[in-house]
Amino acid sequence: MQRTAVNPVTWSLEMGFNQGEVVSGQTRTLYISGQTAMTSDGEPAHTGDLAGQLRLAVDNLETVLHEAGMTLAHLIRLNVYTTDVDALFPHYGVLAARLGAAGVAPTTTMLGVKRLAVPGQLVELDGTAVA
Repeated sequence: MQRTAVNPVTWSLEMGFNQGEVVSGQTRTLYISGQTAMTSDGEPAHTGDLAGQLRLAVDNLETVLHEAGMTLAHLIRLNVYTTDVDALFPHYGVLAARLGAAGVAPTTTMLGVKRLAVPGQLVELDGTAVA
């Protein structure tokens, strides 16, 4: 087995985690760390705007996939964490539309959590992709 770090941005290395990790063998599997509404400089964005945060979290998820030579179509597992499930549902179409456009419906879990690692963040996505 070979593990390859995927880090389109480097700020996370200072915090001790990779943005993604490709595990090679018979297939390539990418385990994607939680993606939030963080800029490429590691700054939170869209404070108080759940829809904006969700869009940027999906963008960041796609950036990690792209860096590993994959797309949303390779996503087989998606976990959605939010500080307010009820507030997320009206904006869930942002995510559903992107997945639908990629022709994928990954297994998904949505969890309501008390808070996320970065204060002010309202939604976080992590996943697993296979190519």
